[in-house]
Amino acid sequence: MLDSVTSAALTSALNGLSLRQQAIADNIANVNTPGYHAKRVQFEDALAASVAAGNGNARATTATSQEPTRTDGNNVNLDTETLSNIDTVLRYQFASQAMSAQFSGLRTAMKTA
Repeated sequence: MLDSVTSAALTSALNGLSLRQQAIADNIANVNTPGYHAKRVQFEDALAASVAAGNGNARATTATSQEPTRTDGNNVNLDTETLSNIDTVLRYQFASQAMSAQFSGLRTAMKTA
């Protein structure tokens, strides 16, 4: 059960979302740093392809945002980061609950065996 595609995909999703949360925190911390370019974390496409291939393991990648910059060379948009943070937190909670359900099923199976 712990080696299932679902468990691997949930673990990959939690890792990717955690990395995204760190990138958002870095972006917000540097909102006023001249020349700073926001970080963007992607893993959803790789995760979908991995699940389709029957694996579930995917690695998140971090890239520098190519969005337009302000006059100081910084391209962090606090509104975008705030919305991304809310979305990431909700997705992380959902994935955590799904992982918890996986463990709950495993505990139930072990008790009845």
